[in-house]
Amino acid sequence: MDKRDLEREFHMTGGVGNTSYARNSSLQKKASDEAKHITLETLQELYKETKPKSLRIADMGCSSGPNTLSTIRDIIKAVEFSHRREIPSQPLPEISVFLNDLPGNDFNSIFKTLPDFHIELKRDAKNGECPSVFIAAYPGSFYGRIFPENTIHFIYASYSLHWLSKIPPALYDDQGKSINKGCVNICSSSPEAVSKAYYSQFKEDFSMFLKFRAKEVVAAGRIVLMVLGREGPDHVDRGNSFFWELLARSIANLIAQGETDEEKLDSYEMHFYAPSAAEIEHEVNKEGSFELEKLEMLEVDKEKVDEDGVSYGKTAAKTVRAVQESMIALHFGEEILDKLFDMYGRMVDEEMAKEDIRPITFVVVLKRKL
Repeated sequence: MDKRDLEREFHMTGGVGNTSYARNSSLQKKASDEAKHITLETLQELYKETKPKSLRIADMGCSSGPNTLSTIRDIIKAVEFSHRREIPSQPLPEISVFLNDLPGNDFNSIFKTLPDFHIELKRDAKNGECPSVFIAAYPGSFYGRIFPENTIHFIYASYSLHWLSKIPPALYDDQGKSINKGCVNICSSSPEAVSKAYYSQFKEDFSMFLKFRAKEVVAAGRIVLMVLGREGPDHVDRGNSFFWELLARSIANLIAQGETDEEKLDSYEMHFYAPSAAEIEHEVNKEGSFELEKLEMLEVDKEKVDEDGVSYGKTAAKTVRAVQESMIALHFGEEILDKLFDMYGRMVDEEMAKEDIRPITFVVVLKRKL
């Protein structure tokens, strides 16, 4: 699948149904909440330095669930607090929020909740004073230009930059066959060339992301990234890569049961890469437009059973399905989805009972150099 097809087909599951991203993004919300203080402190520091009359904020990879507007609400409150502390005699700034994701994203589900969102903002306003907030969608890949030059003060990108712009071309041999047979990403049986191909694609993509944001972000503007990553140099561990290894095993079980074909597994690759802290830092320094202000590792506490009695494996399965359903259904067919993710959830729980799975997240703060 080339870059253009990926941009057209890949999206989180839209709507508000049982398998939608809106209903199955609690793990992302938990991590965002744990990193909230970093996001808001960064924004307040930016506001203290610049005090713009019109503040322009972008959420890149916004998706379509409640997490989007929840983050925006927190950001607006942080701006109000900072404004009243720094320049209380001045009018509140106008705030423009630009929502960015691929064209297939369900932007409409966000827009349908905007009337209630604005009502809540006015209800929570202190002394009846509420900033004017303008929200618009900017569809397109963030591996290209999205915004006019020198216009954005603050960018927030949560759980989006581990998705690559395309499947690494070096995964395929001269006949167009994948060299990563039996796997959907980097796994324990992958040849070394597979991890090299994914890393090369990450370097190219992350560098492009930084290059284009450097044109769009104002001097001293900030970017906060939350990226799934890995702790050390090894690409295979019991972290984020292990979840994809379990997905491949689940598909292999369906092959053994005659539910799908081995050729389909061998030809399915995910455009995902979990970088290390050193790889992120290297690319930021190499591109050169941003100062790395913060790079922290976050590990979200996992509950084997949540407050509703749902196991961690089942929650993880619902999350992965909401993220990958569009691509798996396109490649394998919709008919395998229920059975696949039931099996996947059980497999995650079985592995968790043997030994912990430790997916980590990096929180990255970048400042545009003057």
